[in-house]
Formats: sequence, structure tokens, C-alpha cells
Amino acid sequence: MIGDTTEAKECRRKDPMDLFRSGQVVKICAPMVRYSKLAFRTLVRKYSCDLCYTPMIVAADFVRSGKARDSEFTTNKGDHPLIVQFAAKEAQVLCDAARIVCPFADGIDLNCGCPQRWAMAEGYGACLINKPELVKDMVRHVRNQIDNPKFSVSIKIRIHEDLKRTVDLCQKAEAAGVSWITVHGRSIEERHQPVHYDAIKTIKQSISIPVVANGDVKTLKDAENVHQLTEADGIMVARGLLANPAMFAGYEETPFKCIQDWVDIALEHGTPFTCFHHHLMYMMERITSKQEKKVFNVLSSTSAVLDYLNDHYGM
Repeated sequence: MIGDTTEAKECRRKDPMDLFRSGQVVKICAPMVRYSKLAFRTLVRKYSCDLCYTPMIVAADFVRSGKARDSEFTTNKGDHPLIVQFAAKEAQVLCDAARIVCPFADGIDLNCGCPQRWAMAEGYGACLINKPELVKDMVRHVRNQIDNPKFSVSIKIRIHEDLKRTVDLCQKAEAAGVSWITVHGRSIEERHQPVHYDAIKTIKQSISIPVVANGDVKTLKDAENVHQLTEADGIMVARGLLANPAMFAGYEETPFKCIQDWVDIALEHGTPFTCFHHHLMYMMERITSKQEKKVFNVLSSTSAVLDYLNDHYGM
């Protein structure tokens, strides 16, 4: 799961809240299923990303199964500050999961925003925004049971149609001791509709803890605009970073150096081919022609990809 335990423990004492106290807008890599794993986090950290999340992990499976822990959670000495995101619906299960990762990570995040049907059906994700007392209870339990005062407990939410309900949820979470709240500015039903940045601003003005804005940020300029619109303390990016992992460093599109870095990091980490290839497809989306995509996207082995990059880009 973790590599060298003592080494990981020595480097764990980062306080993510220091980022929010710095006065700078905190640049954050979102939790992304399959994608925000150790190799990709290593890459975006090279390009001015301040804080990274793991993909969402189902807390009950994580607590119950050593196999789940080994496959779901990998970190190393340089992978800080790191937030582990959990899907949970029971306070004690979330606490048990938090206790397992506490020596190796800098905080946990409770997913209250995933709108996928399976998550909602299981009582996870976005359905939790309709259960403010449960969210409050889960945050408070983790706060009371984790000894390390620097270990953060955050939540990631979507908004209600009636924003008063979202403000109420956020105020309850704040009272329970939540460190910060990430707001994806869409409701559960909304997928590709415009993000309600005005709603994020309203939430920011109604609580005194940091708020992170999430949704439709594709460039560093977008991040700056969203900060202006929302007054948020941090900006979290998902697809924008997949398309351009160097985005936070100010690059308009993925530089070749970043592609080379990805190849080196992915090979070093033993990244499975499908993941290795998919990341490259995202990164090269804007810099390859339709014809090149047709060829590149159907390559089926690491060696074929490396040959292609060598032949076309001299990598």
C-alpha cells in the first residue's frame, strides 16, 4: 500500500491549512476516478499544483479489505500535501478509514458530490447534501477520534436548487469542525450546464472557513476569473488538468516537456498501459491532428506508444 512506513511517517506532518493561510489561491487537483493516482499527482505537482486528492475510495471496502487498501491507495515521500477522498455513510466507518490513512496522508475528504447513480443508490456521494445532520456527525466523529490536530477533514459538495439548504449544510459542517468545503457549482441533476459561480460566492460569504471553487476551469486564466467571481480561497480542477497537467504553471496547452515527464514518471511507477495511454490521449488532444489521433488512440502497447512518440516528436 504505502512503501516505507517510517519514511512516510516522517514526511506526513504537512498542514494543508497552511496553504489556505498563505494568502495565495490554492491550486488543487481534483479526485478523479482512475486518474488522480500517484503517478499523475507526481506529474501535476511538478507544474505548480499545491494540493492533490486521491480518487474516491469506498470507506467500507477500504476498512474491510487489505486487497482494497493495496489497490486503492499508494503514496510516497514526495506526495504531499495529500487528501484521501472517501465515500462513506456511517461515521465510525469513515473514522476507521481515516485512522488507517492518517500516518500517510495530510487529511481526508468526505465525498458529498458524486452524482453517479450507483453512489446515490448506496447512500454515498451527492445524496449526502440532503442529510446535513449525518454529514455533521461524520465530520465531528473524525475530528474527535484523530489525534493529529494538523490532519484536515474536508467535504466536497454540490449545490441544492434552493441555495438556503446548501448554506445551512455548510454552516452545520463548519460548526462540526470541517477544515474547508469544496463546492462544485452545479446541482445533482446538472451535468454540462453553466456552473453557478454566484452560488459559490454566496456560500463563501456565509461561512468563515476556506471555500474551494470547482467546475469548468480549463486554464490558469479561468482559475483567476473564477477566483474573482467567487472570492474562493482555492480552485479545484479535474478535466482541465487531464487535458493540460501543466495548466497551473501557466501553459496554454500541454508542453512537450510535460508529455516527456509523464512518460518517465508513468514508466517509473509501473502505470498500467490503459491508464498510461489514456493520459497521453487527453494531453495530446489539442496538439494532434484528426489523422494522428486515429493512429495514436488505437495503439495497444507501451512500446508502440514509445515508438510513436519517438518517430513523431523525437521523444
